[in-house]
Amino acid sequence: MINTRKAAVIGCGFVGASIAFSLMQRGLFSEIVLLDVDRDKAEGEAMDLSHGLPYTAAISIYAGDYDDVADCALIVVTAGANQKPGETRLDLIGKNVSILRSIVPELSRRGCEGILMIVSNPVDILTYAAWKLSGFPAHRVIGSGTVLDTARLKYLLGEHLQVDSRSVHAFVIGEHGDSELAVWSGANISGIPLTHFCELRGYFDHQASMQKIYEDVRDSAYEIIQRKGATYYGIAMAVARIAESILRDEHAVMPISVLLAGEYGLRDLCLSVPTIVGKNGAQKVLEIPLSDEEAAALHASAAQLGEVIAGLKL
Repeated sequence: MINTRKAAVIGCGFVGASIAFSLMQRGLFSEIVLLDVDRDKAEGEAMDLSHGLPYTAAISIYAGDYDDVADCALIVVTAGANQKPGETRLDLIGKNVSILRSIVPELSRRGCEGILMIVSNPVDILTYAAWKLSGFPAHRVIGSGTVLDTARLKYLLGEHLQVDSRSVHAFVIGEHGDSELAVWSGANISGIPLTHFCELRGYFDHQASMQKIYEDVRDSAYEIIQRKGATYYGIAMAVARIAESILRDEHAVMPISVLLAGEYGLRDLCLSVPTIVGKNGAQKVLEIPLSDEEAAALHASAAQLGEVIAGLKL
Protein backbone atom coordinates (compact mmCIF):
# COMPACT_ATOMS: atom_id res chain seq x y z
CA MET A 1 0.00 0.00 0.00
CA ILE A 2 1.32 3.45 -0.93
CA ASN A 3 2.21 5.95 1.78
CA THR A 4 1.24 9.21 0.05
CA ARG A 5 3.51 11.23 2.34
CA LYS A 6 6.65 9.19 1.72
CA ALA A 7 9.36 9.76 -0.91
CA ALA A 8 12.70 8.19 -1.78
CA VAL A 9 15.77 9.72 -3.38
CA ILE A 10 18.13 7.18 -4.97
CA GLY A 11 21.57 8.68 -5.44
CA CYS A 12 22.98 11.11 -2.87
CA GLY A 13 25.43 13.15 -4.89
CA PHE A 14 25.07 16.91 -5.31
CA VAL A 15 21.78 16.57 -7.22
CA GLY A 16 20.18 13.97 -4.96
CA ALA A 17 21.14 15.76 -1.75
CA SER A 18 19.90 19.09 -3.13
CA ILE A 19 16.59 17.48 -4.12
CA ALA A 20 16.19 16.02 -0.62
CA PHE A 21 16.89 19.46 0.83
CA SER A 22 14.38 21.12 -1.51
CA LEU A 23 11.68 18.55 -0.69
CA MET A 24 12.36 19.03 3.02
CA GLN A 25 12.10 22.82 2.69
CA ARG A 26 8.72 22.54 0.98
CA GLY A 27 7.37 20.23 3.68
CA LEU A 28 5.68 18.03 1.09
CA PHE A 29 6.45 14.70 2.74
CA SER A 30 6.51 13.37 6.29
CA GLU A 31 9.12 10.71 5.44
CA ILE A 32 12.09 10.82 3.06
CA VAL A 33 14.41 7.83 2.61
CA LEU A 34 17.84 8.28 1.02
CA LEU A 35 19.65 5.49 -0.85
CA ASP A 36 23.15 5.44 -2.27
CA VAL A 37 25.64 2.78 -3.29
CA ASP A 38 27.83 4.42 -0.63
CA ARG A 39 25.73 3.84 2.50
CA ASP A 40 27.92 6.18 4.55
CA LYS A 41 27.20 9.02 2.10
CA ALA A 42 23.43 8.49 2.43
CA GLU A 43 23.71 8.37 6.22
CA GLY A 44 25.82 11.53 6.30
CA GLU A 45 23.35 13.45 4.13
CA ALA A 46 20.42 12.22 6.28
CA MET A 47 22.18 13.35 9.43
CA ASP A 48 23.04 16.76 8.00
CA LEU A 49 19.48 17.35 6.76
CA SER A 50 17.95 16.11 10.01
CA HIS A 51 19.86 18.71 12.00
CA GLY A 52 17.75 21.40 10.30
CA LEU A 53 14.43 19.83 11.24
CA PRO A 54 13.87 22.07 14.29
CA TYR A 55 13.48 24.92 11.79
CA THR A 56 11.16 23.27 9.28
CA ALA A 57 8.21 20.86 9.09
CA ALA A 58 8.18 17.59 11.00
CA ILE A 59 9.82 15.03 8.70
CA SER A 60 11.66 11.76 9.21
CA ILE A 61 14.78 11.68 7.00
CA TYR A 62 16.97 8.59 7.06
CA ALA A 63 19.26 6.36 5.00
CA GLY A 64 17.62 3.11 3.93
CA ASP A 65 17.54 0.29 1.40
CA TYR A 66 15.19 -0.90 -1.32
CA ASP A 67 12.80 -2.50 1.18
CA ASP A 68 12.19 1.01 2.56
CA VAL A 69 11.19 2.23 -0.92
CA ALA A 70 8.39 -0.28 -1.52
CA ASP A 71 5.57 1.95 -0.20
CA CYS A 72 6.88 5.33 -1.45
CA ALA A 73 4.51 7.57 -3.38
CA LEU A 74 7.43 9.12 -5.26
CA ILE A 75 10.81 7.60 -6.11
CA VAL A 76 13.37 10.06 -7.51
CA VAL A 77 16.38 8.55 -9.25
CA THR A 78 19.45 10.77 -9.54
CA ALA A 79 22.09 8.01 -9.42
CA GLY A 80 24.57 8.10 -12.26
CA ALA A 81 27.79 9.53 -13.62
CA ASN A 82 28.01 13.31 -13.67
CA GLN A 83 28.43 15.36 -16.83
CA LYS A 84 32.03 16.55 -17.04
CA PRO A 85 33.32 19.68 -18.77
CA GLY A 86 33.21 19.09 -22.52
CA GLU A 87 30.76 16.16 -22.26
CA THR A 88 27.23 16.23 -23.66
CA ARG A 89 24.37 14.59 -21.79
CA LEU A 90 24.25 11.91 -24.49
CA ASP A 91 27.86 10.98 -23.69
CA LEU A 92 26.64 9.58 -20.37
CA ILE A 93 24.34 6.96 -21.91
CA GLY A 94 26.34 3.75 -21.48
CA LYS A 95 27.38 4.40 -17.89
CA ASN A 96 23.99 5.54 -16.69
CA VAL A 97 21.87 2.90 -18.43
CA SER A 98 24.08 0.31 -16.75
CA ILE A 99 23.47 1.94 -13.36
CA LEU A 100 19.73 2.04 -14.07
CA ARG A 101 19.78 -1.70 -14.80
CA SER A 102 20.96 -2.27 -11.22
CA ILE A 103 18.29 -0.03 -9.67
CA VAL A 104 14.99 -0.45 -11.49
CA PRO A 105 14.64 -4.26 -11.17
CA GLU A 106 15.01 -3.83 -7.39
CA LEU A 107 11.94 -1.58 -7.44
CA SER A 108 9.96 -3.96 -9.64
CA ARG A 109 10.73 -6.93 -7.39
CA ARG A 110 9.25 -5.08 -4.44
CA GLY A 111 6.04 -4.23 -6.27
CA CYS A 112 6.49 -0.46 -5.99
CA GLU A 113 3.30 1.34 -6.98
CA GLY A 114 4.50 4.94 -6.67
CA ILE A 115 5.59 7.39 -9.35
CA LEU A 116 9.12 6.80 -10.66
CA MET A 117 10.83 10.07 -11.61
CA ILE A 118 14.14 9.92 -13.47
CA VAL A 119 16.48 12.89 -13.10
CA SER A 120 19.80 11.32 -14.18
CA ASN A 121 21.02 12.29 -17.66
CA PRO A 122 20.39 11.83 -20.50
CA VAL A 123 16.98 12.04 -18.88
CA ASP A 124 14.77 11.27 -21.92
CA ILE A 125 16.76 8.13 -22.81
CA LEU A 126 16.90 6.98 -19.19
CA THR A 127 13.17 7.60 -18.67
CA TYR A 128 12.46 5.32 -21.63
CA ALA A 129 14.91 2.74 -20.29
CA ALA A 130 13.30 2.89 -16.84
CA TRP A 131 9.86 2.33 -18.36
CA LYS A 132 11.13 -0.68 -20.30
CA LEU A 133 13.06 -2.16 -17.38
CA SER A 134 10.35 -1.61 -14.76
CA GLY A 135 7.25 -2.91 -16.46
CA PHE A 136 5.36 -0.02 -14.84
CA PRO A 137 2.52 1.66 -16.75
CA ALA A 138 3.82 4.60 -18.78
CA HIS A 139 2.02 7.26 -16.75
CA ARG A 140 3.98 6.21 -13.63
CA VAL A 141 7.43 6.60 -15.22
CA ILE A 142 8.35 10.22 -15.90
CA GLY A 143 11.50 12.27 -16.25
CA SER A 144 12.28 15.76 -15.02
CA GLY A 145 12.48 16.63 -18.71
CA THR A 146 12.82 20.26 -19.74
CA VAL A 147 11.17 21.69 -16.62
CA LEU A 148 14.52 23.25 -15.65
CA ASP A 149 15.25 24.42 -19.22
CA THR A 150 11.81 26.08 -19.25
CA ALA A 151 12.63 27.84 -15.97
CA ARG A 152 15.90 29.05 -17.49
CA LEU A 153 13.99 30.39 -20.50
CA LYS A 154 11.48 32.19 -18.28
CA TYR A 155 14.26 33.65 -16.14
CA LEU A 156 16.28 34.94 -19.10
CA LEU A 157 13.19 36.38 -20.81
CA GLY A 158 12.21 38.05 -17.56
CA GLU A 159 15.68 39.58 -17.25
CA HIS A 160 15.66 40.70 -20.89
CA LEU A 161 12.22 42.32 -20.64
CA GLN A 162 12.56 43.50 -17.02
CA VAL A 163 9.43 41.66 -15.93
CA ASP A 164 8.77 39.06 -13.23
CA SER A 165 9.73 35.66 -14.67
CA ARG A 166 6.54 34.20 -13.18
CA SER A 167 4.60 36.33 -15.67
CA VAL A 168 6.47 34.71 -18.56
CA HIS A 169 4.66 31.77 -20.21
CA ALA A 170 6.84 29.72 -22.55
CA PHE A 171 8.11 26.17 -22.99
CA VAL A 172 11.31 24.44 -23.93
CA ILE A 173 10.47 21.00 -25.40
CA GLY A 174 12.18 18.05 -27.08
CA GLU A 175 15.38 16.51 -25.75
CA HIS A 176 16.73 17.81 -22.45
CA GLY A 177 19.96 18.48 -24.29
CA ASP A 178 21.50 20.09 -27.33
CA SER A 179 18.56 19.46 -29.69
CA GLU A 180 15.94 21.05 -27.44
CA LEU A 181 13.79 23.87 -28.82
CA ALA A 182 11.99 26.89 -27.46
CA VAL A 183 8.35 27.24 -28.54
CA TRP A 184 8.48 30.90 -29.46
CA SER A 185 5.21 30.79 -31.41
CA GLY A 186 3.18 30.30 -28.23
CA ALA A 187 5.27 32.40 -25.83
CA ASN A 188 3.52 35.26 -24.07
CA ILE A 189 3.81 37.61 -21.11
CA SER A 190 0.59 37.27 -19.11
CA GLY A 191 -1.38 36.73 -22.31
CA ILE A 192 0.38 39.40 -24.38
CA PRO A 193 2.17 37.81 -27.38
CA LEU A 194 5.92 37.86 -26.87
CA THR A 195 6.86 39.96 -29.91
CA HIS A 196 4.21 42.55 -29.05
CA PHE A 197 5.40 42.75 -25.44
CA CYS A 198 9.00 43.12 -26.63
CA GLU A 199 7.97 46.11 -28.74
CA LEU A 200 6.16 47.61 -25.76
CA ARG A 201 9.53 47.46 -23.99
CA GLY A 202 11.39 48.98 -26.95
CA TYR A 203 12.87 45.79 -28.45
CA PHE A 204 12.40 45.20 -32.18
CA ASP A 205 15.27 42.89 -33.24
CA HIS A 206 13.24 39.81 -32.33
CA GLN A 207 15.10 37.11 -34.26
CA ALA A 208 18.56 37.96 -32.95
CA SER A 209 17.31 38.32 -29.36
CA MET A 210 15.40 35.03 -29.44
CA GLN A 211 18.40 33.17 -30.87
CA LYS A 212 20.73 34.60 -28.21
CA ILE A 213 18.33 33.71 -25.36
CA TYR A 214 17.78 30.20 -26.78
CA GLU A 215 21.52 29.57 -26.99
CA ASP A 216 22.00 30.83 -23.43
CA VAL A 217 19.27 28.42 -22.22
CA ARG A 218 20.67 25.48 -24.18
CA ASP A 219 24.24 26.10 -23.01
CA SER A 220 23.44 27.01 -19.38
CA ALA A 221 24.54 23.68 -17.95
CA TYR A 222 27.86 23.80 -19.81
CA GLU A 223 28.51 27.31 -18.51
CA ILE A 224 27.72 26.33 -14.92
CA ILE A 225 29.73 23.08 -15.09
CA GLN A 226 32.72 25.00 -16.45
CA ARG A 227 32.54 27.42 -13.50
CA LYS A 228 31.59 25.22 -10.52
CA GLY A 229 31.77 21.62 -11.74
CA ALA A 230 28.08 20.63 -11.57
CA THR A 231 24.51 21.94 -11.62
CA TYR A 232 22.18 21.01 -8.78
CA TYR A 233 20.16 23.84 -7.19
CA GLY A 234 18.02 24.61 -10.25
CA ILE A 235 17.17 20.98 -10.93
CA ALA A 236 16.42 20.42 -7.24
CA MET A 237 13.81 23.19 -7.29
CA ALA A 238 12.37 21.91 -10.58
CA VAL A 239 12.00 18.38 -9.18
CA ALA A 240 10.38 19.71 -6.00
CA ARG A 241 7.89 21.62 -8.16
CA ILE A 242 6.99 18.44 -10.08
CA ALA A 243 6.70 16.54 -6.79
CA GLU A 244 4.36 19.21 -5.44
CA SER A 245 2.02 18.85 -8.41
CA ILE A 246 1.98 15.06 -7.95
CA LEU A 247 1.42 15.12 -4.19
CA ARG A 248 -1.28 17.81 -4.31
CA ASP A 249 -2.86 16.49 -7.52
CA GLU A 250 -2.58 19.99 -8.97
CA HIS A 251 -2.96 19.06 -12.65
CA ALA A 252 -0.20 21.58 -13.40
CA VAL A 253 1.11 21.67 -16.98
CA MET A 254 4.85 20.97 -17.18
CA PRO A 255 7.23 19.79 -19.92
CA ILE A 256 8.20 16.51 -18.24
CA SER A 257 9.71 13.59 -20.14
CA VAL A 258 6.97 11.11 -21.01
CA LEU A 259 6.37 8.16 -23.32
CA LEU A 260 4.75 9.32 -26.56
CA ALA A 261 2.11 7.13 -28.18
CA GLY A 262 1.32 9.01 -31.38
CA GLU A 263 1.29 12.57 -30.02
CA TYR A 264 3.05 14.98 -32.40
CA GLY A 265 3.27 12.02 -34.82
CA LEU A 266 5.84 10.34 -32.54
CA ARG A 267 5.81 7.07 -30.65
CA ASP A 268 7.92 4.58 -28.70
CA LEU A 269 10.28 7.12 -27.19
CA CYS A 270 10.28 9.51 -24.25
CA LEU A 271 10.46 13.21 -24.99
CA SER A 272 9.85 16.36 -22.97
CA VAL A 273 6.51 17.92 -23.90
CA PRO A 274 3.80 19.79 -21.96
CA THR A 275 1.91 17.30 -19.81
CA ILE A 276 -0.77 17.52 -17.12
CA VAL A 277 0.90 16.31 -13.91
CA GLY A 278 -1.13 14.98 -10.98
CA LYS A 279 -1.37 12.20 -8.44
CA ASN A 280 -1.14 9.52 -11.12
CA GLY A 281 1.97 11.03 -12.68
CA ALA A 282 1.62 11.92 -16.37
CA GLN A 283 -2.14 12.30 -16.58
CA LYS A 284 -2.42 13.73 -20.09
CA VAL A 285 0.14 14.55 -22.78
CA LEU A 286 -0.82 17.82 -24.45
CA GLU A 287 -0.32 18.50 -28.15
CA ILE A 288 0.31 22.25 -28.23
CA PRO A 289 0.28 24.26 -31.47
CA LEU A 290 3.71 24.47 -33.11
CA SER A 291 4.92 26.39 -36.11
CA ASP A 292 6.13 24.31 -39.07
CA GLU A 293 9.72 25.13 -38.12
CA GLU A 294 9.16 24.11 -34.48
CA ALA A 295 7.44 20.86 -35.50
CA ALA A 296 10.38 20.01 -37.77
CA ALA A 297 12.85 20.75 -34.96
CA LEU A 298 10.87 18.54 -32.55
CA HIS A 299 10.94 15.65 -35.04
CA ALA A 300 14.67 16.15 -35.58
CA SER A 301 15.21 16.02 -31.81
CA ALA A 302 13.09 12.86 -31.62
CA ALA A 303 15.00 11.24 -34.48
CA GLN A 304 18.27 11.76 -32.64
CA LEU A 305 16.89 10.15 -29.48
CA GLY A 306 15.25 7.35 -31.50
CA GLU A 307 18.62 6.33 -32.95
CA VAL A 308 20.12 6.11 -29.47
CA ILE A 309 17.18 4.08 -28.11
CA ALA A 310 17.44 1.63 -31.02
CA GLY A 311 21.02 0.87 -29.98
CA LEU A 312 20.25 0.17 -26.32
CA LYS A 313 18.73 -3.32 -26.83
CA LEU A 314 16.37 -2.96 -23.90
